[in-house]
Parts: sequence; C-alpha cells; structure tokens
Amino acid sequence: MKLSIVIPVFNEEKTISKILEKVTKLKIPNAEKEIVVVDDGSTDKTAAKLSGFNISGLKIIHHKKNLGKGTAVRTGIENSSGDYIVIQDADLEYDPNDIKKLFIPIQKKMAKVVYGTRLNRLPNLTKDEKSPLFLLHYFGNRFLSLITSVLYGQWITDMETCYKLFPKKALENIKLNSRRFDFEPEITAKLLKKDYKILEIPIETKPRGYGEGKKLNTVRDGTIALWTLLKYRFTQ
Repeated sequence: MKLSIVIPVFNEEKTISKILEKVTKLKIPNAEKEIVVVDDGSTDKTAAKLSGFNISGLKIIHHKKNLGKGTAVRTGIENSSGDYIVIQDADLEYDPNDIKKLFIPIQKKMAKVVYGTRLNRLPNLTKDEKSPLFLLHYFGNRFLSLITSVLYGQWITDMETCYKLFPKKALENIKLNSRRFDFEPEITAKLLKKDYKILEIPIETKPRGYGEGKKLNTVRDGTIALWTLLKYRFTQ
C-alpha cells in the first residue's frame, strides 16, 4: 500500500525545511511513502529552500504564480501515485507523526476515509482558544461541522481539518473545483455524497497566529465554506 503526502506551500520559508525533515523521517509500517510538494508561486525563499532537498520519493512542483491552496492541493493529487492521499500543511501546526495514527484504521480495514479532528472537545480557554480570535475560529469550525452533519447525514466534528486521508480512487468521477480554502468543504461534501463514511481520530495541534503567517480569514473563508456546503448538497 502506498501513501502520498501532499504538501501545498505558499511563502513558508521559515517552516518548509523543518516540515520536510519531519515528513521524511516519518515511518509508516508496511506502507510505501511518497511526498508531493506544490510550491504555489511563493515570493519568498521557499523555492530556494526546496531546491536544497534531494530525497527519494520526493516530488516538487512549482506554480508560476499563486493560484490558491485548493488549486495547489488539486495539483498535488493529480501528481500523486499513492493508493491513499493525505494533506499536510507546510507550517508546523500539525505533527506529521499523527499520520501514522490516521493510517492504522486504513491498514486494519476499519475505514476508507479518516480525518484528524482537533475539535472533539470543549474550547480550551487556557491554551488554543485563549484569544478571542481563536475562540471565534473554534465556534466557526464547530458551526460549519454541524452544518455538514445536518446536510450530509453523518456526524462530523472538524470538517475544516487539514488532515484528510482518503483513497485516490474515491476521486474517480469527481471534479474538484476549489481554488482556496473551499477545498475542505468541497472534498468533504463530495466524499459524503459518494457514501464514504468518515472516521475521525483525535489529534492535537499547535495553532500559529497571523503574525507567524496564518492565512485563513475566519469571516470571509467561513462564509465561502458555508456556501460551498450548501451548493454541493444540491449540485455536482
């Protein structure tokens, strides 16, 4: 069984080397690993740092201009050769070692689609949600996950999670259209409409602030995500 780890990257010169080191060191028992990095038109030193890596099983693809995270993920999927695909952000919020935990139910044939949930808990007012902005993120994500659950008939606690692990064949006859952060609701909606059940595994993250490079806009991207969920409930 082969797992492709798709890493969309935009202006991550501070973290790209570290995340690649972590993903490279990741060992998944009884599985082959492939790393597909898509540099989405970075204007900092990301491309230069990527050029310094010569790793077996590593593919690096460059967009000439910034096309958005959704487009970068789609490029990564199109250039993947694995039986399964998982998305890995290029920052250090998510620990690649959790990928092993997500892959276990796949190997045991307990599930075909696995998400890593950050939100199967109450808000942590002393840590992750101690600032009003991150508390807004928490409730916004929970609201979108609730809408997903209602519209598509399966309980989901963290639809917006980066860690989505799914079989590549699940995307046969599916056209992904998202260009930005609407990738998360689109792929979730389309997997659920194909009757794939999503197993959620709890994970922990280290959220970074906007001063550290966080790009998500809660109100704008949350509104787009809500519209995306509604749109794909009734269209292809």
